[in-house]
Amino acid sequence: MKRNRWFRIAALLIGGTAAGALEAQTLSRDPLPDWFIPLREAVYEQRLTADEVSPLYREVKDTAQARLSGAALNLMLSRCEYMMGRVYQDNNLKDEALACFEKGIEWAEKSLAIQANSGAYEILAANIGQACMLKPVPWVMANGLRVEQNAKKALTLNPHNAAASYLIASRWVFGPGLLGNPKRGITEMEAILNSSGELQKDEFFNVYSAIGYGYIQLKKYQDALPWVQRSLAIYPSNKYAGDLLSQIQQAGR
Repeated sequence: MKRNRWFRIAALLIGGTAAGALEAQTLSRDPLPDWFIPLREAVYEQRLTADEVSPLYREVKDTAQARLSGAALNLMLSRCEYMMGRVYQDNNLKDEALACFEKGIEWAEKSLAIQANSGAYEILAANIGQACMLKPVPWVMANGLRVEQNAKKALTLNPHNAAASYLIASRWVFGPGLLGNPKRGITEMEAILNSSGELQKDEFFNVYSAIGYGYIQLKKYQDALPWVQRSLAIYPSNKYAGDLLSQIQQAGR
């Protein structure tokens, strides 16, 4: 789950301005339908290749089209593109990943054209953020600020959208040097854990691993260790969390 390039650019952009027939439920982050969960798990477990995940991705899209409509359908299709894009990205298939993120942006915008909803703003921000890791710098300079802007819109509609809060807090955790503030980022990540909203499995993983990363940046490796261990308890095969653990172990030698 590579993050560094995007957050270096995002921190520069943000810092520079200052120093479905609906089957479901709501259009917020929670809850996700049961038939979407296997795709999410495949992305975070990182045990399968892109070719192995692709049939699952198509199956989830087909289910969405059969069970959802309107804004909820477009939102779910955006989530599917985001997830498949992450798989391609983790397999170093950059062109395929970017194509998914671009489609994810389009589907989220179509959802918002029908109805303003927290989930669509959040997944729009997430797709833009991942596209920023792959697009040329001029595109990033023109669109990078939209990550935080859309995440804030998501929170305006649903203050308990943990994924949107994570996108905002990530700027502080992952921003380099003076453009980041790991202590502030850790505090904001902990606030997500203490919020009244219910976090999903992947959201706990993201927050735990981000706090661990923040402590690693502060060279507080023993403080980082329990957070990384918590993230690995959720997804033991996740390569990003495994790399964080390796950094902690190497620092202790």
